[in-house]
Amino acid sequence: MRRSLPRFRYRYPRHTVRIGCQVVRERDFQLVGDRIVNLSMSGMLVTPADPALTGERLIVSFCLPKSDYWIDTEALVARVLHGRRDGEYSRALALQFEDLPFISEIMLATNLRAVPPAPPGSRPGRRSKVKALYEFLRAQSWPALSIC
Repeated sequence: MRRSLPRFRYRYPRHTVRIGCQVVRERDFQLVGDRIVNLSMSGMLVTPADPALTGERLIVSFCLPKSDYWIDTEALVARVLHGRRDGEYSRALALQFEDLPFISEIMLATNLRAVPPAPPGSRPGRRSKVKALYEFLRAQSWPALSIC
């Protein structure tokens, strides 16, 4: 059986915006999110009013920054941020747009050119823990680390 190669997915740059939106569940039309934090061509990061599950379908409606153009589209919950990691301050949902209409895609791309890109966030995990362990051992004056 032949394996297919994974499809390359371009990661669009995120842009820092603070605009209101309405994100509702498709199945029961309950409000899930109400503020966009980051926006890109492929999706957005919203702060939620209610919890949602990964893979859940949502309906998104928002007005582009510095414009009167509204975008209404469907999105999937790609990731749920619980606010427990370093650099996360509250709960948030990472949404991936499903079928963005062509005209909306053009308007979004044009509008995002005027918005500054989001600053790179710290990557929590192994690097920071290794550095903290190294500093701890160095403070204990271990002879093996004096060579480094």
